[in-house]
Order: sequence, then C-alpha cells, then structure tokens
Amino acid sequence: MLGKLSVWDDTIVALATPQGVGAIGVIRISGEKAIEVINDMFPSKNLEELASHTLHVGLLKNGNEVLDEVVLALFKSPKSYTGENVIEISCHGSPFIQEKIIQSILLRGVRMAKAGEFTQRAFLKGKLDLAQAEAVADLIASNTEASKNAALKNMRGGFSNSLHQLREQLIRFSAMIELELDFSQEDVEFADRIKLYELINTLHLNTEQLLQSFALGNVIKNGVQVAIIGKPNAGKSTLLNTLLNENRAIVSAIAGTTRDTIEELLNIDGVVFRLIDTAGIRQHTKDTIESIGVERSLEKMHQADVVIYLFDVNEMNEDELKTREDELKQHNITYLLVGNKRDLDKNFSTGKFTSSNNILFISAKEHSFIEELKKSLVRVAIKGDINTESTVVTNTRHYEALQKLNNALKDVQKGLDDNIPGDLLALDIRQCLYYLGSITGEVTNEDQLDYIFSKFCIGK
Repeated sequence: MLGKLSVWDDTIVALATPQGVGAIGVIRISGEKAIEVINDMFPSKNLEELASHTLHVGLLKNGNEVLDEVVLALFKSPKSYTGENVIEISCHGSPFIQEKIIQSILLRGVRMAKAGEFTQRAFLKGKLDLAQAEAVADLIASNTEASKNAALKNMRGGFSNSLHQLREQLIRFSAMIELELDFSQEDVEFADRIKLYELINTLHLNTEQLLQSFALGNVIKNGVQVAIIGKPNAGKSTLLNTLLNENRAIVSAIAGTTRDTIEELLNIDGVVFRLIDTAGIRQHTKDTIESIGVERSLEKMHQADVVIYLFDVNEMNEDELKTREDELKQHNITYLLVGNKRDLDKNFSTGKFTSSNNILFISAKEHSFIEELKKSLVRVAIKGDINTESTVVTNTRHYEALQKLNNALKDVQKGLDDNIPGDLLALDIRQCLYYLGSITGEVTNEDQLDYIFSKFCIGK
C-alpha cells in the first residue's frame, strides 16, 4: 500500500476561465516561484512584502512591454487552494492578451499545467482528500440544483467524514488485534470480539446505505434517459413538444412521420431527463427507412432508464394494452403507461381500462395532466424524494470500492463467526481499511491519480 506521493517542486500556469473572448480572463499560477515570477512582471508593488489574500491593481509587463492592466489576487503558502504560493491574474478577456501573458510567464521557467493539476496539488498538500477533489470536478460539471448540492456537500467533506468515522473505528480494533499477535504465545485477547462484531455490523449497514444511495446519486449526476414508445400516431412527438413547451418534433396525422429518434433535455424538479422521441412501433411496414427507425426505437427502449408507453385511448383495447404491459414486465423495463388523446372523446372514462392501476390519462395536444406526468416521471426515476442533505454517492469509482468493502466486511463477519485466528482476522480487516483508504486517498498510487485528475478541466 502506498501513501500520498511526493509533491512537485516546480511552478505551473494555466488559463482558469474558458477559451474565447470575454469581459475578463483569469490566469492561475501556482508553485514555490509563483510570487517571484509575477513580482518580476508587476513593477508597481513588491508582492513579497504584501499580505496574503489581498488584491492589487497595476500594469503587468514583460520587460518594457506593457501586457495589460490587471488585478492580482495574492495567496501565500500554505493558505491557498493548492497549499502553495498562488497568484490569480484577472486580465482583459482578449485571447491575444491572455496568450501574451501566459507566454511571458513560461519564459521565466514556469510550465503549463496539466488537466486537474491544481486540484491534484491541493490533494498532495493535504488541502483536500481524494473524494473531495473528485467532488470539485462534479461541482464544475453540475447542471441542476440537486447535482450542485450533492457535489458541494461532498466537496465540503460530507462523504469523506462518513468514511473517516468508519475507518477510525476500524483502525482501533485493527491495532488491538495486531497487538495480540505480539503476545500470541500468551493466548490473550485485547480486542473485544463482541464489540468488534457490533462495529462490523454497523459498518456493514452504513456501507449498504451508501451503496443504495448510488441509485439516487447516479440520477442526480447523470440524469434519466426516458424513451417515449408507442404505435404510430399515438402522439409521441406531440407529447415531446408539450413537455419541452416548444415545437421540437414534426407533428403529422400521417403514420410513420418520425423516422429516427429525437433527443432533448428537460429539467424537472432538479433532475435532468433526456427525452427520446422514437419512431412508431408497428409489426409490419414496407418502408425500409421506417423499419430502421422501428429497430432504433426498440433499441432505445431497452437502453432507457424509464419508458413511457404512450397509446391512443380511442384506438387501444384493454387486451392489447395488457399484452404490451406484460412484455415490458418480462424485459424488466421500468415504465409508465400513458393514455393520450382523451380530449377527442367527450364521454371518455378511465373505466375503459381496468386491467392496470398504473395508467395516467392525458391530452398532449391540450396540455392536460402534463404536470401529473412530470411528477410521475420524477417519482419513478428516483423512487422517493431527492434529499441531498444526507450523504449521496455519485461517483462510480467510490461505488465500486464500497462494493469491495462490503464483501470484505462480510469476510470479517464470517471470520468472527468461525472464530478464525487473529492473524487471519487482521488480514481481512486490513483489506477493509484498504478499500476505505482507496476512496479518500489514504491509499493510492501515481497511475490512479493521473487517471482521476486527467478527467478534470485545464486550470482547475
């Protein structure tokens, strides 16, 4: 097992704001020589003598050439994001000016930062653990209130605190068992096996809760893929347009108008739904292009997290609807049955369909009961309320490590049940500690770090 790796001793620079023309651009420089380098380019003040966490206005120069009038934010080690000396240069948003400044800094022995290198340095300096560092990337990528809240909580240590508490308790017992091994000839027990079993059971329950939260975390982070499936002319494109409140799909009375899938995003109560309008599914068609569309519809149906099976209440009979529902169940598809065009029959009654209690009747054209449909989508997708106040696992790497931890905890429980020797029990506990440490970064390696931080954006 490896602990945290050595920290770089060079100085890095990168543009921290997006590429392109804007009002301002921010250039970030971090490292031991950050203040020395910028001091050489900022003649109006001596940055070495100024207090940390201060702002300074002046001309930035490369020799006698004025590069720009800038605002410098000064952060001195160790009280900075990376734990190193950091300067953030707010310049005008011209790409030409930004490039001139960066090139002038590079001439002074600084190198360009790699993707995620600022945050990686923060981790190596102990400013963040690995789970918090990954939450930074999640926060940058967040596109809803729910995903922002979940990432912000984890970045502030919500997930890490839960893991640290579990790890500290386990380390105490591990130390006691390791101590027993030093006195193996005397047949003594320093670790109370009953209390250890209670702790392992508690850890197991907590791990199970974290694993179960991943279903919600995945929805919050990645959204929900919803395929709108049904026969031609059931009103799928009309429903898509109604949900989006815009004319995104072509609507026609001609069956088979939609030949390919159309995908659009919709935010409902902080959850992103990827709505997929598919070609109408009918068993026999002589149109080659339509046939391809039908095949894609079936493919999307099996890939989707939720399927809206939309049918025309005036055309569908109960026996056929039951057959369609049975098919969805057989394929373990999460679905909503939605009856459309109720507005066409003034005498329409929901009693026409009694084989299922899981039908929502709407009129996509008249926008009636659409809000109820949205609520049903959220309910089916998240299987409960969105509660980002509690710890929510959103990272696949964390989920996989927790699965391995859960299995290792079961091994410890079985070992206690079988009364195995202390040395074997200690090995199982070390395995649990390894998986806990791999999440927060107490246990890591250089290749793993490079992979994790390579997914970050440049400048963060």
